[in-house]
Amino acid sequence: MLHLGIDVGSTTIKVVLLDEDKKILYSDYQRHLSLIKEKSAEMLEKVKPFTKDEKVTISISGSAGMGVATECNINFVQEVYATRVAAKEYEPDTDTIIELGGEDAKILFLTNGLEVRMNGTCAGGTGAFIDQMATLLGIGRDEVDYYSKKSKQIYTIASRCGVFAKSDIQPLINQGAKVEDIASSILLAVVNQTIAGLAQGRKIKGKVLYLGGPLTFLSRLRYFFDQELKLTGICPENSLYYVALGAALSPSATQLSISECISLIQSYSGKGNFNQLSPLFNSDDDYKSFVERHNKATVEAMNPKSYVGDAYLGIDSGSTTIKMCLISIDGKLLLTRYSSNNGDPVQAVTSFLKTLYTEFPYIHIRAAASTGYGEDLLKTAFKLDYSLVETQAHFLGAKFFRPDVDFIIDIGGQDIKCFKIRDGAIDDIFLNEACSSGCGSFLQTFAQAMGKSVSEFAGLAIKSKSPVELGSRCTVFMNSSVKQAQKDGSPIEDISAGLAISVVKNAIYKVIRAPGADALGKNIVCQGGTFLNDAVLRAFELEMGRDVIRPNIAGLMGAFGAALYAQKRAIKEDLKSSSILTEEELDEFSHKVTNINCNGCTNHCLLTVNSFRERKMISGNRCERPTLKKDSKALEELNLYKYKQELLYSYLDRESKNKDAKSIGLPLALGMYELLPFYYTLFDELGFNVVVSGKSSRSVYVKGQGSIPSDTVCFPAKLMHGHIELLKEKNVNMIFIPCSSYNVDEEKGNNHYNCPVVAYYGEVIKANQELGNTKLLIPYLSLDNKKHFIKRISETFGLNKGAVKKATEKAFSALEDYHKKVCTKAEELITKARNEHRRIIVLAGRPYHVDEETNHGIDRLLTGLGCCVITEDSISNRVSRDKVNVLNQWTYHARLYDAARYVATQDDMDLVQFVSFGCGLDAVTTDEVREILRKQDKIYTQIKIDEITNVGAVKIRIRSLLAALEDRK
Repeated sequence: MLHLGIDVGSTTIKVVLLDEDKKILYSDYQRHLSLIKEKSAEMLEKVKPFTKDEKVTISISGSAGMGVATECNINFVQEVYATRVAAKEYEPDTDTIIELGGEDAKILFLTNGLEVRMNGTCAGGTGAFIDQMATLLGIGRDEVDYYSKKSKQIYTIASRCGVFAKSDIQPLINQGAKVEDIASSILLAVVNQTIAGLAQGRKIKGKVLYLGGPLTFLSRLRYFFDQELKLTGICPENSLYYVALGAALSPSATQLSISECISLIQSYSGKGNFNQLSPLFNSDDDYKSFVERHNKATVEAMNPKSYVGDAYLGIDSGSTTIKMCLISIDGKLLLTRYSSNNGDPVQAVTSFLKTLYTEFPYIHIRAAASTGYGEDLLKTAFKLDYSLVETQAHFLGAKFFRPDVDFIIDIGGQDIKCFKIRDGAIDDIFLNEACSSGCGSFLQTFAQAMGKSVSEFAGLAIKSKSPVELGSRCTVFMNSSVKQAQKDGSPIEDISAGLAISVVKNAIYKVIRAPGADALGKNIVCQGGTFLNDAVLRAFELEMGRDVIRPNIAGLMGAFGAALYAQKRAIKEDLKSSSILTEEELDEFSHKVTNINCNGCTNHCLLTVNSFRERKMISGNRCERPTLKKDSKALEELNLYKYKQELLYSYLDRESKNKDAKSIGLPLALGMYELLPFYYTLFDELGFNVVVSGKSSRSVYVKGQGSIPSDTVCFPAKLMHGHIELLKEKNVNMIFIPCSSYNVDEEKGNNHYNCPVVAYYGEVIKANQELGNTKLLIPYLSLDNKKHFIKRISETFGLNKGAVKKATEKAFSALEDYHKKVCTKAEELITKARNEHRRIIVLAGRPYHVDEETNHGIDRLLTGLGCCVITEDSISNRVSRDKVNVLNQWTYHARLYDAARYVATQDDMDLVQFVSFGCGLDAVTTDEVREILRKQDKIYTQIKIDEITNVGAVKIRIRSLLAALEDRK
């Protein structure tokens, strides 16, 4: 009897027919485009000639196959089991299977039993992710492999989210990076996401099989897996069909003829039982009154051909679009432009200006300003008069329509920005940071998938009678929900309305995290291109329970605000004519892009140099160092982070006085970051050859990513694994990571705990990282009890207690000396900053946030903007202990609260808090610090950091803070 296996995946169907000897007679692989019944029937018809329509054994498998099998009463084989059965049959000595599908990814460890790791709530790093990135590059899915083979440079790209990856890739395109290099970077990002996110600390070794479409069709993806895993994996024959093969081999298969099977599948209903929501509009009259109300928020336009006189130009250069507004002296719109920048915003502005000069010669540009991601580029290229951070531009635009605006929400193509306004200035800023399922490109993706334009898709939502509740999840995963809704018979208008509601709920409950409408404000202005979608706007009003204002130029508000800013500055400064390039200068205009590596620090950022005849603009740098002139060194010295790094890094270059003794390695990560002076001195005095791991870098992170057991643990903890690898490479005899529940008692809180990650991460290393001949020491000890500490060190190393006591006293002296130096330097910097009338920023977090790779150079970004940067531990001793609203039992947190209390009393100081993704304790600290600062009318700014190095959103947040502080003066 013949054996048929059917694999119904998230995006494809695979069919395999085996003979009695388990050899393939027929196979087929096709995308089903959500038409599972139709495509299955079509594919099975082609199997008939091989079976003569006699009975065969049939089993169904796959991520979308269970519903089909259950309803049709056909044997179902779980896909992981099917894959394992096929591997056992065709590659019997396999140790590990890595399989990437359209929307799923998994690793199967087969040695010593079966262990499975699968992607959960995020579909970044799957086949659909690669498809999306190929579309962004303007190449076909199959061409990614072709271009990657020609690459010479690798960039850091986020693969955790398809939409966020665009935020990394689009600037690279704008800066002139080669498609070949970006293609390789995308594939390597997928590899790193799979290894770090799925392997979760278990080493991938032995015989490794590569299965699934992406790994079958993309040889370069297999190459990067081989490079990172340091092995040569196998992509077996028929790698696309392993799940189907495993299903065909099932001993519990159902016996049917192909005709009977087709008949059963065609009767499949595929009900998903989605909840239905209330319609956005109850009637045509309801919609009509909605439109009339919002039409009142209109800026008047006039014919530019009849206008003679001064005008003001605003340009908003976004990540993927370019927006321009030209306004008259009385604020009327003369010209607007909203279009894709096609990776070249300079060309888009050149075209606009040439049209302006040619067709409207009587319009005189008195002033011009730029904003957005390309703000500096365009100001330099076209000699614009002014530039401003985009949050300020949007605020100015909103005030034009609602002078008493107290909350602005802007949903763009790839980002969500929200700001609270208090006392006429921006007070709080919210940006989407971990997931972008609520942005405009989210809706655009689904509109295109259904063959509709964005406007057509939005129009359908207005007519919906029963919107489908789709939740608010990852764009790629929601694909499955939408497809299931289609199979359930939900009309496209109900799906469109459901997606509009999802966008709104994501913005309100994931980005803003608002408890209710009153938490936002009473006078809300909605802007951004996504709010031109009436369905999204209505969903927002219904969710908030109040009417809002949506200007008719919602998608142009940044450019409009920039034009108003140019007008305001020109009048204030009595500027008569703009310095913008004239028509003659445009004719001689040239733009050249080159790439170089910065040698200003160890990051060696890849810089993009844009040359415009006699002018240059440098981008791609994490800090301002490459763009600063004579005062750059002076600004860098106003940085306590830099001073602390110098103190700690000095231990890397020390010549041990015990070079011939046993070596003990100290990983410069987590708790060891602050305690390095203590432990280095301790072991040096005890006669060990002390070796410090080294500085963190991207390559150090990658070295250890294969042993990281949790994708959600904070980035500083992930870095620990790389530092362990560095110490292994240095061939140390032992590595020391103390497990310390308690930190030094600074008498600042109810207790003095270390956070659980800092306290016990040595146990994680022990359980997940292979150390070879290197011994790992993770003694449980406490710095708050010297007697117990001396006893534990003596027991751990078999040393005389007297010698340990003496060394311990010297170690505590070294630690105290370190803290004194930090506080003394802070006083020096504060005095210098005040003499120079500079803003002082307390960049607060944990001691290990001083690490250059962890903070991504944000300290240097601040000094480059003219600020003095100090740390929370350098000023927390300036206030006495006081009550807070939370259980104050963590040493690092207690410092943070006291630093915030001190900052609240200083007019020239503000606090910016570092928060690591995955840090549960910071859910408490952020609210408490915010409340401490707000009691004294201070602005709270939070920066979330992880392994992704794109700091564009961070720069917006910091510049917005500085602009808001300037407005408050």
